[in-house]
Amino acid sequence: MFISECSLSKIISQLQKMELTPENLVDELCDKIDRWDANIQAFIPELDRRERLHKDVKELYKQFPNPDSRPVMFGIPVGIKEIFHVDGFPTKAGSDLPSEVLKGKEATVVSKLKKAGALILGKTVTTEFAYFHPGATCNPNNFEHTPGGSSSGSAAAVASGFCPLALGTQTIGSISRPAAYCGVIGFKPSFGRIPTSGVIPFSPSADHVGFFTQDIKGSQIISSVLCDNWNAEASISEKLPILGIPSGNYLKQASIDILISFDKTINKLKNAGFQVKTTSAFTNIDEINFLHREMISYEFTQVHESWYSSFKTKYSQASIDLIKKGRVVSPDKFMKTKSGREVLRNKLKKLSSENEIDLWISPSATSTAPKGLKSTGDPAMNLPWTYAGVPTLSIPFGMLDGMPYGIQFARNFGEDESLFYLVNQILKKCGIRNINS
Repeated sequence: MFISECSLSKIISQLQKMELTPENLVDELCDKIDRWDANIQAFIPELDRRERLHKDVKELYKQFPNPDSRPVMFGIPVGIKEIFHVDGFPTKAGSDLPSEVLKGKEATVVSKLKKAGALILGKTVTTEFAYFHPGATCNPNNFEHTPGGSSSGSAAAVASGFCPLALGTQTIGSISRPAAYCGVIGFKPSFGRIPTSGVIPFSPSADHVGFFTQDIKGSQIISSVLCDNWNAEASISEKLPILGIPSGNYLKQASIDILISFDKTINKLKNAGFQVKTTSAFTNIDEINFLHREMISYEFTQVHESWYSSFKTKYSQASIDLIKKGRVVSPDKFMKTKSGREVLRNKLKKLSSENEIDLWISPSATSTAPKGLKSTGDPAMNLPWTYAGVPTLSIPFGMLDGMPYGIQFARNFGEDESLFYLVNQILKKCGIRNINS
């Protein structure tokens, strides 16, 4: 096991007060990587990482010479999932395809980070093309368990304290699930809130860019940097939020152990004064699952058609099977699956209004991180929220049999700012102290 504290908001404060220098921070993080990443394998190996970063720090000082006007992310090293294009780094998306074939313009979100003063610590391991074929990363809580996927390296890097922030993507459950498995915070914003340009697509109709941190305050800070039109002054009622549980077959997808832990969490919230309502939000969960998977398989096939025709032998069986599945989805059926996103989004909004629900609450994953590295786990708890494109926060809520257990909070589409406010209320009211807020 290797877990190390690395709070984004704390480090930002230390850098701004000059209690910590970017040079010392780089050395501290590189020391951790040098010592532990051979076991965890969160990062793509890089020769002379430390030397490159020290050169980047010197350039950063030239770019922002005045300490009083430096941007908020000045000197913060960030892990970048290996499906994001970053100038100066090859992109292979966890695949065996040549990087020259996959090259592209730097991701908009990476350029935003650089403009805000961030340093690129390195590329983090991803499953092949952000689907199910796993990379080598293991869970820092227990090296014999999966970190989840597809943003496996990013979640493991933050949990290990290798970096205070790492970018990920979610097309089914690739932020929320590894966040829960590794015991960190995972934020998936509303669909389209963070630009996906410069990211190798999986399914453009479902791809979300998000990130991992160890602290919710840090998550709010970086959201204001990366999310379009972020309103830090968004007002909301001071009353305790009313929580909604989507009952029925959706929750039945989770393991008994997770459901028992979830019930205990709900009872704790009730005892703290929160009103909890149970509603039938996903009565048609099988149909939702089917529509989402049809949609993403169709688009995955469209994205990979030319690459696959030239490099078929370099694709894993999991990706090959998805391409084959996507080929039998007709354009008419695809349009139906795509329109289903807004139908579900509007249904959730209507249910929230009718039942006066402020936050939806559910387990972040169907189980704790499974043992073994051949599977990245089941994203069933995350799929409907991703399909609807609503914002979610996965928060560590304790341990179960020695592995982290997470709770997933969701709010209506576009209400990302108030999602943070309400979740903060819950954590403070319940005395949750393992989140550095």
